Amino acid sequence: MKIHYVATECFPMAKVGGLADVVGSLPKYLNRQNCEVSVFIPRYQMPWFEGKLFQEVYASWYEMPHEHVGYRVGKLLDHEHLGYDLYVIDIPGKLDRTGVYSDKDGKYFYDEAERYTAFQRAYLYYLMFTQDKADVVHCHDHHTGLIPFMMRFCYDMQSISHIPTVFTIHNERYQGVFGWEKRYLLPAFDSVVGGFLEWAGVINPLASAVKCAWAVTTVSPSYMEELRYNSYGLEWLFNNEYHKCTGILNGIDHDVWNPSTDPMLEHRLDTDISDFKNQNKAFLLRGTQVDPFKPVISFIGRFAGEKGADLLPSIIEKAIFAGLDFTFVVLGTGDKAVEQGVSDLAARMPHRILAKIAYDEKVSHQIYAGSDFLIMPSRVEPCGLNQMYALRYGTIPIVHNLGGLKDSIQTYDGEFGNGLKFYKLQMEDILGILKLAQDLYYHPEHLHKVRTNGMLQDFSWDASSARYIQLYQRLIP
Repeated sequence: MKIHYVATECFPMAKVGGLADVVGSLPKYLNRQNCEVSVFIPRYQMPWFEGKLFQEVYASWYEMPHEHVGYRVGKLLDHEHLGYDLYVIDIPGKLDRTGVYSDKDGKYFYDEAERYTAFQRAYLYYLMFTQDKADVVHCHDHHTGLIPFMMRFCYDMQSISHIPTVFTIHNERYQGVFGWEKRYLLPAFDSVVGGFLEWAGVINPLASAVKCAWAVTTVSPSYMEELRYNSYGLEWLFNNEYHKCTGILNGIDHDVWNPSTDPMLEHRLDTDISDFKNQNKAFLLRGTQVDPFKPVISFIGRFAGEKGADLLPSIIEKAIFAGLDFTFVVLGTGDKAVEQGVSDLAARMPHRILAKIAYDEKVSHQIYAGSDFLIMPSRVEPCGLNQMYALRYGTIPIVHNLGGLKDSIQTYDGEFGNGLKFYKLQMEDILGILKLAQDLYYHPEHLHKVRTNGMLQDFSWDASSARYIQLYQRLIP
């Protein structure tokens, strides 16, 4: 069974969020189950691509009004370490950027519709005119959401209209909308089918994919249900197309996230979990003023409203002034007000707060290993991977009960459960859970139990990949 994954992110090549982790790991697990998955991404001008060797497997061009678009498709020669074939699509002037969605200074690119439509068209022409035929085309998020429509309705793509398409929604808040004046970006199609592109008077790639794909998946069952009553104006659509929608909980790559073998850790897990946590906490806090003998709560991720990052400065300050015994470690970047707020707190209270305003993959591994708790005050969390990484490293998640957090975290009750949850995104509720977390930390037998519960859970891709295989098999004629 031959599957093509088409996406704008893939770890370790180009990562902004969880989309990259999924596209970079799920294909490897599918290939271990006798699939043949290839991944197609843009060729960026980012550090990972420097010095990599690609074999050109296809090159062509297409015409648009006032523009001649040339493109090349290359296959990575040294791909064995990835576990799948990687193809990159190079479109000079459109995809050769220093970032995925923004430049090095954080300025977003102005030509999103032009870039992504060109990427999707180039992939489809490759699919049409080479011998690399797929049994299923699997698209991810709105950046590839026009592929199901083009395969189904565009005149010059009817030769591939029989190939099933799967569309996975990682975050419905980003829908990629643009006006009808840019219809020329797509190949020709009959105007009578324009409704399959449109939502609320504009072209909406995410809505179009939900309408046109043979199957739609979300990254957790609870998130699938939440979209039916809260999806930024698409509620009717998700209820109408619910018959072809499935929620499949994301997994994590246990080869990468393994506390016993992780090369990014100074101290790896042997048999003693407490010793593993204490050594890594000491290393994490070495050279700082933060007390390594107090419980550590960490936050790792983008400083974005959907992650509840704007609440971080208040949570930290109120917890400390409430007399709770925590220290805090924060790693992330994004909203400038949050960056400033966290930095100011760290400068005022260096003995209680350690902040690194950056994206740093290695440091994130060290924080998971050295923290006692991970807080996720998310407003939206389609799946969430951070809580799964935390569990793998013996760090207890403290999460808002929604989306994938609801599906993956069960409240510890003294015997069962792997974390702590709050049900309202209000400071009183959050501080109440932090008080429970502090009590848990100072009862070693319970601390060890909940850590062990979490570390014994299997959130690898093995189970989830089997569900994807079942889905693909149902779609293939």
